[in-house]
Amino acid sequence: MQSEESLPVEQLSKPPRLSVEQALPKFREGLPQSNRTLPPAKPVQSGADDSDSPSAPKAQPEASKQLSIAEARTLALENNLDLQIAQIDPKLAATAVSQEQAKFDDLIFARAKYSRKQLPPDITEIDTLQPTDPTSPSKGTTVLRVDSEQLKQFLDFDAGISIPLRTGGKITLSVPFDEKSVAKKGFEQGQYAAALRFSISQPLLRDGGIDTNVAGIRIARYEQQAVDVKVRLQTIRVLAAVERGYWGLYVAWGELDVRRQQYENAADNLSMVKKRVAEGLTAAVELNRAEIGVAERQEALIIAETTLKIRQRQLKLLLNDPSLDLDSPTVLIPETTPTLVEFKFDRKQLAQRALEGRLDLLELELKLAADLTKIDYLRNQTLPMFMLDYSYGTPGTDISSFGGAFGQATSGNYSDWSVGARMEMPLTNELRRAQLDRAVQERLQRLTTQQLRELSVRREIYDALDQVEQNWQRILATRQNVLLAGLNYDAELKQFREGLRTMTEVLETLTRLGEAQLREVRAIGDYQVSLIDLAFATGTLLGHSRVDFGMAAGGS
Repeated sequence: MQSEESLPVEQLSKPPRLSVEQALPKFREGLPQSNRTLPPAKPVQSGADDSDSPSAPKAQPEASKQLSIAEARTLALENNLDLQIAQIDPKLAATAVSQEQAKFDDLIFARAKYSRKQLPPDITEIDTLQPTDPTSPSKGTTVLRVDSEQLKQFLDFDAGISIPLRTGGKITLSVPFDEKSVAKKGFEQGQYAAALRFSISQPLLRDGGIDTNVAGIRIARYEQQAVDVKVRLQTIRVLAAVERGYWGLYVAWGELDVRRQQYENAADNLSMVKKRVAEGLTAAVELNRAEIGVAERQEALIIAETTLKIRQRQLKLLLNDPSLDLDSPTVLIPETTPTLVEFKFDRKQLAQRALEGRLDLLELELKLAADLTKIDYLRNQTLPMFMLDYSYGTPGTDISSFGGAFGQATSGNYSDWSVGARMEMPLTNELRRAQLDRAVQERLQRLTTQQLRELSVRREIYDALDQVEQNWQRILATRQNVLLAGLNYDAELKQFREGLRTMTEVLETLTRLGEAQLREVRAIGDYQVSLIDLAFATGTLLGHSRVDFGMAAGGS
């Protein structure tokens, strides 16, 4: 590696840089107070007594923000970068539809051409002389006529409109004008011509029919609808991620609260042991055991604080609020309380609703419809080309002006018309047949994918239902565990004061109480997340009545 490719840690680090031995005395005095985070104002609900539940902080952070889950959704819809990127896709899809529709725009055309020809003298063979006197020397002589040089000038102009038809044909209406001038031997002669012309070309087999010619528009519209569905699906996915991040932050706060309570209880025990040792009521070895308990909980508290910062940063990234920089000191405090209610679901009804409402299944249906339209179009392309052409015109000429020629053309006294047919067909037609076969196989593949996805959706629903039931039972089990662990800790602490237990045994029961409280907090968070996963598996959101998809999808 080059020198500029390495990270100069020593240069970037602010002094003083302390070794472990240098920093340890300060650490023993207490936890470092820089970059500290306080627990939430509302402690995590628990079934234990006030002495066993996480305690509220003594002071609120100076820079904090109470955030409800509805506010988190709103901020994500307004600022999330993934949604802003996805909102461009419907606009791109709309331009694709416009491009297909533009194929049937009328075309106004005009052409003008001026040409000038200065020709050399024209030598023309007239005849061979046959004199009456057979002995005449001119007998058999060819007589040539030499014309003088010529100057020809032409002015052609044509204007009209071309109208493409959705049947595949094309109608052309035009008004051609031309002026011709010839100068010869000092004599100049001009002629003006005009006409009204109508022509139509209509394919009867390949490229014929409305369904064939609007296939591109229909496919583009299917793709546009599929893109809209993808944006809605992306919105649901982002909001589900925001809700998961919100409850992840809630769990992090709860874990920090439990770790803080564990540390405070261990510190209180250490103070009590110091007092008892000073009074001669407890052996001095208990003092070391109590200090070990404080040090262990210091480490756990530090880890919990860092975890909270990481969870806050994850949620800030999803919200992308300009007032909440990723490294800002603003502390996000969850305001919404968890839903601790048991739900009983009809499994079959919920699975059927998911099959009917999942947006990814709807997207697949739109692609299948587009595939069917594409197959019909490619099947038409395998037919021979048979084109019917018809044209009609009324010409007019005049030697004085365009007006006279145009008046003669509009009189209808003269006309010219033609009818024709064209046919073409490849000898093998292998290219178009291969394209058709490929489209058919792609549709069959997508149909199989649809069946697989339906099975996957049903599995996701049943898995989510089992997770909801499991996490509810976990809440009940952990709540009971917290109650018993709290009673056990109080009993062990009481027996320690009576000299029947050691501090090691007290700390073990304190640890079990803390682990029980952590499991309860995590079970509550997992229960909220499992409800979100269940809603996501059905293609919806929890609290969907507060979400405006039009705002998320740019009004599409």
